[in-house]
Amino acid sequence: TGGITAEEAKKSSYLNIVGMVGSIDNDFCGTDMTIGTDSALHRIIEIVDAITTTAQSHQRTFVLEVMGRHCGYLALITALACGADWVFIPESPPEDDWEDHLCRRLTE
Repeated sequence: TGGITAEEAKKSSYLNIVGMVGSIDNDFCGTDMTIGTDSALHRIIEIVDAITTTAQSHQRTFVLEVMGRHCGYLALITALACGADWVFIPESPPEDDWEDHLCRRLTE
């Protein structure tokens, strides 16, 4: 009837259960990398490669937002891998005059 009887539970009292974290945010303590993070990073880099061609041919600047909630891992690693000029991450909020710094960087 969908329930586990006491006898069945006793037979399987040795059963070990392991939980695996699946999150692209990579924000789970005690792990090097959560399942899904590497796949998300790979896909983001593919997208940046496609956007870069358009940005260069049309001399445009693009702003890319990635998932991550309160964890800037994907944004930071993408910025490093793709050579971004600027990156915002929640762990290190920008200074008050970030707009001026960004405009100066774009005119260099």
